Amino acid sequence: MEKKGLRQMKIAFKRDGLTLRGDLIIPSAAAANLVILLHGFASDMGYNSDSLIYQLAKHFNQAGLATLRFDFNGHGKSDGSFENMTVFNEIADAKAALDYVRNIPQIKEIMLLGHSQGGVVASMLAGYYPDLIQKLALLAPAASLKTDAQKGVLQGATYDPKHIPDLLTTIKEKQVGGFYLRIAQSLPIFEVSQNFQKPVCLIHGTNDQVVSPTVAKTYDKVYPNSTVNLLPGADHGLTGKIRPKVLELTTDFFKTDLV
Repeated sequence: MEKKGLRQMKIAFKRDGLTLRGDLIIPSAAAANLVILLHGFASDMGYNSDSLIYQLAKHFNQAGLATLRFDFNGHGKSDGSFENMTVFNEIADAKAALDYVRNIPQIKEIMLLGHSQGGVVASMLAGYYPDLIQKLALLAPAASLKTDAQKGVLQGATYDPKHIPDLLTTIKEKQVGGFYLRIAQSLPIFEVSQNFQKPVCLIHGTNDQVVSPTVAKTYDKVYPNSTVNLLPGADHGLTGKIRPKVLELTTDFFKTDLV
């Protein structure tokens, strides 16, 4: 579908037999840089106009950037069961998306953005593929999911971290698999993330009740080329009056010429 100089396509790609579905939007220009956007835990790629991922992609497109946003396995319109989702298989999902866009001749440079758990996935994928990713933006990255799992806490639910159940029901009635929790306890989040030496934009709200803004500060310490933006009063979803600032910060970061 063509819209205001943009080509929008519903796409599907495979990862270990699962079909992952998303939206690819490419400007009509001969070549463009692209941002892969990764959503958070129990969220989706953004089907409503007030969604953070939807609004980010729209602003990036208006700035001349191509975007790919998709649903992780067990989320939205993608295949899979939520209870089988883990951070590791979300990294595999994101790697499949990276492979997909690498095969588009029009795309020059590839960049990543992740929100919440999607931020953890983005940081680790960039650490695994620092040669292929040129810039990275992490919005309220939920690296505290590791220490939470070590304590036996997830989304308001508690469990014995030394005797992990096969299934855990969160306060939002989501069934999380025990393998997710076991993997979360030992994720090498910062060890892998620090392999990325290129520009990083960190954004976190000071009133985030889900992930402490100290996480952004920890990321800032492991990256040699990062900028941290702590937004006063902003919540985990970066909602309300602060949202335009988030859109501005990320769009400016990605559209700035790569060195």
